[in-house]
Amino acid sequence: MLPCINKQLFGFECPGCGLQRAAALLFKGDFAGAFEMYPAIYPLCFLFVFLFLDVLWKKRNFSGITAGLATISTVFILCNYILKFL
Repeated sequence: MLPCINKQLFGFECPGCGLQRAAALLFKGDFAGAFEMYPAIYPLCFLFVFLFLDVLWKKRNFSGITAGLATISTVFILCNYILKFL
């Protein structure tokens, strides 16, 4: 795994810390472990799927779905980041 430069330089984790490990757990089939490691993994996965579909399938408009998923992902990331410090 790549080390977190933010953690090495400043001594605290960034909002993305845990994403690599969660993706590795997801590929291994440990879905609960991936969620525990980084709760935003699932909204981000759905977001990337719909972004890909938006590029691939121009006749459909997925902008509303992608905007909603981007908002949900941001909320998950920020809540997870705040809960790490509590």
